[in-house]
Amino acid sequence: MQQIPHPYQTLYSELAQRSLDASFSSEFSVGGRFVAAEVKGRRYWYLDLPDANGGKTRTYIGPVDDPEITKRVENFKDLKADIRERRKLVSTLVREAHLPRPEGKTGDIIQALAEAGFFRLRGVLVGTVAYQCYPAVLGIRLPSTSMVTSDADFAQFHSISVAVDDKMPPVLDTLKSVDPTFREVPHPADGRLSTQFSSRSGYRVEFLTPNTGSADYEGHPAPMPALGGASAQPLRFLDFLIYNPIRAVLLHGAGVPVTVPSPERFATHKLIVASRRRTDNDGTAKSRKDKAQAAAIMQAMIEQRQSEDLADAFMEAYERGPAWKEAIRRSLSEVDERAREIIEPALARAIVKLERDPAEFGLEGKA
Repeated sequence: MQQIPHPYQTLYSELAQRSLDASFSSEFSVGGRFVAAEVKGRRYWYLDLPDANGGKTRTYIGPVDDPEITKRVENFKDLKADIRERRKLVSTLVREAHLPRPEGKTGDIIQALAEAGFFRLRGVLVGTVAYQCYPAVLGIRLPSTSMVTSDADFAQFHSISVAVDDKMPPVLDTLKSVDPTFREVPHPADGRLSTQFSSRSGYRVEFLTPNTGSADYEGHPAPMPALGGASAQPLRFLDFLIYNPIRAVLLHGAGVPVTVPSPERFATHKLIVASRRRTDNDGTAKSRKDKAQAAAIMQAMIEQRQSEDLADAFMEAYERGPAWKEAIRRSLSEVDERAREIIEPALARAIVKLERDPAEFGLEGKA
């Protein structure tokens, strides 16, 4: 696979750092005061701002034990946005390094939700738009044929949405600031709630949350207190995908800091859902796309000597139960043969390094 030259990887790292700094400094008023408060045995940063009545409003920032957040709290007064320079960095990375940028409307939607606080409230960007972030993260060019999309998917744990004690402005208003034709799509199980929003052109935004309970929950929307009036569609396997996400930057405008699944979990999750697409109306095409994205990321991680991280996520999912195991085995067997000849031996060798037997994970004789 073709690596991204090191100077451009360095530029991306600089952009990611500066974009996060800028978003932090622009989102919170310098007239506020940061305080640490304990909630259920864990300490969190909050920003207190004076209100017009002589009181104060409190905004959730994030965990105190997140070193990136705490660093920015400590250096808050020194942070300055430099939009013009960051735009130049984005342009260079797209034009010269040939890194992918989202279609304009997609970028505007994600930027609007980012500025409304979605990622600050520990939301995660998932789906094909998240996949577009991985070439820069991994330092490897990924196939562009797997990057086309006309929707954007966002996920958040329900427990987090309840616990943060903060919320975004109304989601519909945020989306209408990008395209006034956006409307709520009433959920078929409960028309009072919406997990999807659609524009006149058919662009779709959907909110998702893990379903770790009964299958009865899958057909019913889950109210999400932090999401500005949006509910979320509960989905199986999503808890695996969005656990311990990573920071990245979307190459749009001056750079949009986002949170995406770790690449090893994204790839493994794609193997799982690919085998379950057959019941969808366009399931065959989606399944092929899922497997192509999974294979591309897995090969990139192997190329970048991250096989053990990949194997660790692979083993975790494989051991979740029979349905997970069967889904992974089926999809991996249907991956392009040339890709599979790279992936399977590398996974087996990494599993051996992690002191497990590849045969336990369907990789007999591959090491």
